[in-house]
Amino acid sequence: MQKTFADLGRVAAVKELFEGTGYQPFNEPLFTDTAKAGYATTSNKVLLEGIDFNLEYFPLKHLGYKSVLAATGELYAVRSTPKTLAVVLGISAKLDFEQVKELWSGIVTAAKEHCYESLSLELQPSKNGLCISVTATGVEPAGISRPKAQSMDIICVSGRLGAAYLGQQVLEHKPDELEKYKMMLAAYLKPELEAQLPQQLTDAGVNPSFGYFVGRGLSDAVLRLNRDSGFGVKIYADKIPFEGNSFSLGKEMNIDPISAAMNGGDDYVVLFVIPSAEYEKFSREFKTFEAVGHLAQPEVGAVLVSPDGLEHPVSAPGWNTED
Repeated sequence: MQKTFADLGRVAAVKELFEGTGYQPFNEPLFTDTAKAGYATTSNKVLLEGIDFNLEYFPLKHLGYKSVLAATGELYAVRSTPKTLAVVLGISAKLDFEQVKELWSGIVTAAKEHCYESLSLELQPSKNGLCISVTATGVEPAGISRPKAQSMDIICVSGRLGAAYLGQQVLEHKPDELEKYKMMLAAYLKPELEAQLPQQLTDAGVNPSFGYFVGRGLSDAVLRLNRDSGFGVKIYADKIPFEGNSFSLGKEMNIDPISAAMNGGDDYVVLFVIPSAEYEKFSREFKTFEAVGHLAQPEVGAVLVSPDGLEHPVSAPGWNTED
């Protein structure tokens, strides 16, 4: 007979979910001696059913894994090494205990891959579908100062853009062609991040002046960079990395892949601004990153440069200068 939440109760359910994970349930928060290790950073993400995911086609294990990366990517963007992970699950009546175990297995897998030292879980009832809240804390290395940004510093991204949005569209509108677009599906359903990225930057002696996690489209990150740096930002449309069949799929579905990259979201890549003097070394050490643009004089603003050389102001739905 399958176990239910009614039979187990909250405490017993949490204990069972932790069995065999290597983590201890009901741990007190783990505090790090940041005076020696560096500066503590925190990232929080909330994923809502019907807004951020659809359980009709999103595997629960992949969803758990992706929810951890949503918070972890923010740490990596500021060179922070993951330390603690706190998860709150708002569970609706339509999910049974076995389904929550599947979701939890994805969370644990991601926590281990990204070397979280401590993992905690709270369970809450939800009347409005599944809700996943993830709070990640990390430590940024001590003694490393960010270089002062300058015009012509290089903007690099760690992976393909627009693929996740196109993958979601395939799931919703082309369910009979999943095998054909499996790379785009993977970008949406099970994104990946390099687990050793902060340490690799330290080992390589490369110091980005700015870093952002691109989870809401490239436009969002570009506008934040423009605001935070005080410099103009130029992104070149013909330098944006795409999955190989993005343009053929975009033509079939009447979706502009460039628009998907700029505004689609869910790509889960990291953007770094690399000093121009360090770019050659960076490009040798970090081969998955590709240059997509550079900083410019402040009066340029934030622009997307088309292949014909025209500059188009960058905008992002829902973004303003107070975000």
